[in-house]
Amino acid sequence: QLQASGGGKVQAGGSLRLSCVASTRTFSSHAMAWFRQAPGKEREFVAAIKGNGGSTYYSDSVKGRFTISRDNAKNTVDLQMNSLKLEDTAVYYCAGHRLRSPLGNEYIYWGQGTLVTVSS
Repeated sequence: QLQASGGGKVQAGGSLRLSCVASTRTFSSHAMAWFRQAPGKEREFVAAIKGNGGSTYYSDSVKGRFTISRDNAKNTVDLQMNSLKLEDTAVYYCAGHRLRSPLGNEYIYWGQGTLVTVSS
């Protein structure tokens, strides 16, 4: 139900935009988020956005550099990543929450992941 795209290779300091499209009629009923998993590490939360797009949430590691947005008319959620660092290298996953607000770790829909590689 979730298809992520936009990953690739970029130099440190560069930018990349990820996009995720959902095949559901109830897209606006779900908060959406991006997670990432670096090699040898556990999956971690990156950013989330409420169903109506009214509020956004970020991990401390990406705050001020990444921006999450959504277009409910197109069923898409994007992650604009600026000032990329080597430690941003990971597989990025989009996820859909059970509720309109991302309360608790109740993400029930997951995309297949897209690889972002940041090089020096």
